[in-house]
Amino acid sequence: MEMTTDHLGPLERLLAERACERLITEFIRRLDLGEPGTVADLFTPDGVWEWAHDGRRVEGRDALRAYFGSRPADRLSRRMSTNVLVTVDSPTTATALSYFATYRVDGYTEGIVPARPPANVGHYEDTFRKVGDEWLLAARSLFLPFGGPTERLDVPRRPVS
Repeated sequence: MEMTTDHLGPLERLLAERACERLITEFIRRLDLGEPGTVADLFTPDGVWEWAHDGRRVEGRDALRAYFGSRPADRLSRRMSTNVLVTVDSPTTATALSYFATYRVDGYTEGIVPARPPANVGHYEDTFRKVGDEWLLAARSLFLPFGGPTERLDVPRRPVS
């Protein structure tokens, strides 16, 4: 007999929802302000990141660490995440839908970059699994209806003396 959410009290449900929301926020923080390769630690060992548009799929923590860790060192990005809707399916599984906009440039060195439109706007569909006492991402699928290339900032040229 599979357990359903009927067996969850309101507090258990709320804690599960909050843990999943926090994973979504931590994913973004690590990409923008932390060590991008550590995003892999937010996934189950067999976790999957996929992009529905072109069939790109990265599976397993080692592959995820390499994929997210390969981000250019001079990339400046800020992601806005909103409209997070978590649905707890059972005591150990949940799903979520969240929207995002990504502001991103390569070639960043320092200072303030003039405002520009986001490079990408889309949504994620997530699947979560509770492993022991910890909620983790089992799968994250990216849907990108608005997107473009990452702009490369002009590198200032120094006069030749």
